[in-house]
Amino acid sequence: MSTTNAEKTGAEQTGGDNASGQQAQSTVPFAVPSFAGEVSDAVVKVLDSGWVTTGPQTGAFEQDFADYLGAAHVVAVASCTTALELCLRAMELPPGSPVLTPSLTFCGAINAILHAGHRPVLVDIDEDTLVPSVATTAAAAARTRPAAMIVQNQGGYPVDVPALTEAAGLDRTRVIEDAAHGPGAARDGVPVGANSYAACFSFYATKNMPIGEGGAVASSDQGLADRVRAMRLHGMSKDSWRRYLPGGSWRYDVKTVGLKANMTDIQASIGRAQLGALPGWQQLRAEIVARYDQALKDLPGLVLPQRSLDGVQHAWHLYQVRVQNRDALIADLEAAGVGTSVHFIPASHMTSYQEILGADECATVPVTDRVAEELLSLPLYPGLSVDGQDRVISAVTEALRTRS
Repeated sequence: MSTTNAEKTGAEQTGGDNASGQQAQSTVPFAVPSFAGEVSDAVVKVLDSGWVTTGPQTGAFEQDFADYLGAAHVVAVASCTTALELCLRAMELPPGSPVLTPSLTFCGAINAILHAGHRPVLVDIDEDTLVPSVATTAAAAARTRPAAMIVQNQGGYPVDVPALTEAAGLDRTRVIEDAAHGPGAARDGVPVGANSYAACFSFYATKNMPIGEGGAVASSDQGLADRVRAMRLHGMSKDSWRRYLPGGSWRYDVKTVGLKANMTDIQASIGRAQLGALPGWQQLRAEIVARYDQALKDLPGLVLPQRSLDGVQHAWHLYQVRVQNRDALIADLEAAGVGTSVHFIPASHMTSYQEILGADECATVPVTDRVAEELLSLPLYPGLSVDGQDRVISAVTEALRTRS
């Protein structure tokens, strides 16, 4: 297994140049994707095979990922966002149905609800875990009669899906898990997605198992998996691979309206190689988190991420701290050559969603509004070297102690 060089920095990794216009070679970037050593050979084999779109590698990746999760079914798709939309469409809810969702989420999750033809209903968070609680979910459900709910594993923290499902007054077949941050997380020893009716994963470049782009739906339900599988390619009854297999037929039907949301065999071959490296990468993430915890625990004004609770295995996709004057700390770290990010700008703060949802709905998440102004994600990825992490720690320490 090999990873990209954690010290490869500059405009290519950070999205910009330093003030002098030269690449800042000593910068610690916020994220650097890791790739297993087998990736290049896997891609070349697909290119040599003559079949690069959805085909045998995609099917093999689906089985490999299902085995990793312990899930009955996995359907590979174009992204986590399309996975969420496809699952909502597969539920066949009445148009305009209210769907519960955290406001502290990526805009793609809100867009999935809107593109599926439904109405987002915002849910506030618990300020320690950064995910909705039983109380905030029940409060949101009381404002409406939700038809479905999207729950999110913020930063890699595995939510208690059955408890939130009960709080929302929903059946499990009306709950979708946004597991974009979820690979490697577990609750009570059960991996995120293993027993889910619908769990949606992301393989974006910054995720725990990066492919570059791509997503997947894990499901315990054969019917849901079949519907998503058909809808990921326009609703066609057979994809190209099955039509052109020996003995196959060019004939197909369109039984439902779908999307163009399939994964290619090139992506799937990368995913299969990456999956073998994932357990080792998760161990490295845990070690980096332990070093952050030890070094930063006594800094004034800094709140560290939720500590592990009984039965909770965090995926540590993000190391999210909370701090007053967050933007000033971002500027200090940038000056010290340390990249950071913020996850996320709440949906209730976005102009388009404010217009769609209205002021009253956007005012229902006061904890989210307050906490979101304090959140800051520090660099966390398998290739982050000890020297690089020490540089992050030193920069944060100096900035906060100077300010206190």
